[in-house]
Amino acid sequence: MEKKPGVYTYDAQWPVCAVSWSVRRDKKHRLAIGSFLEEYSNKVELVQFNQDTADFSNDSRLVFDHPYSPTKLMFFPSEDTLNPDIIATSGDYLRLWEIHDDRIELRALLNGNKSSGFNSPVTSFDWAEFDPRRVAACSIDTTCTIWDLEKEAVESQLVAHDKEVYDVSWGGPGVFSSVSGDGSVRVFDMRDKEHSTIIYENSSPETPLLRVEWNKADPKFIATVGMDSNKVVIMDIRFPTYPIVELRRHRGSVNAIAWSPHVGRQLCSVGDDSRALIWEVPLNGVRPESGDDIEPVMWYGTIAEIVQVS
Repeated sequence: MEKKPGVYTYDAQWPVCAVSWSVRRDKKHRLAIGSFLEEYSNKVELVQFNQDTADFSNDSRLVFDHPYSPTKLMFFPSEDTLNPDIIATSGDYLRLWEIHDDRIELRALLNGNKSSGFNSPVTSFDWAEFDPRRVAACSIDTTCTIWDLEKEAVESQLVAHDKEVYDVSWGGPGVFSSVSGDGSVRVFDMRDKEHSTIIYENSSPETPLLRVEWNKADPKFIATVGMDSNKVVIMDIRFPTYPIVELRRHRGSVNAIAWSPHVGRQLCSVGDDSRALIWEVPLNGVRPESGDDIEPVMWYGTIAEIVQVS
């Protein structure tokens, strides 16, 4: 435990590939951590951060086995303590786990392939804050699947891209975006499933886009990251095709991005340069050419590549 102002460290037992904060009022500062082990059996553990003592505590009963390394983790997206205490994970399938005081149990295994017991790997998902019954998941089979969690059933499934879909993000009721190996950011409206709008295509042809994050506090803006790219691209959905700004201060590939959930201008990016950069994004429109001039307002350096941020 490092006693640095504003920086607190928890050393997990395994290499870490996925993290997520709980938003429940009675479980503030609870963190889920997924392992990255090159074997079938992986782990997810829950740890609690105590702000008063600046310490993390863990409970060996709140660790569960996970098949393969989880590609993403998310707690039930509501502060309301009347909701069940659930965490979702993706990997070979989308799974829901119920958290009890002394154990964590598998609640549901969701298979989006209706014609077979086999399922294409789930690369990512997003749980809708505005409607916690709905989860959007994406897969290497080019599809995005909308799940109704109350019925534990597929609400709709659509072929979203020409290649693997790597990430998905809700922008509002019935509207989500996705990114793919085809290098495009597409926006879908569930009222018209046959059509999508391409709002950005990677400037490097045939280069996949790996991450997309819709700004929940200011849903006019979407951020995306390409494969082997050191820049974060910010788009205004009202003016598609051309980014409003590109953030280019990483010295290696950017691996993950996260908007601040409450402050619409703030974004954190992490990368292979072992740095986490926090940006105050100028959302009033900056020419992409001037993106080199924008500096992060804070940064944190560590000794290894950073693969995930929450």
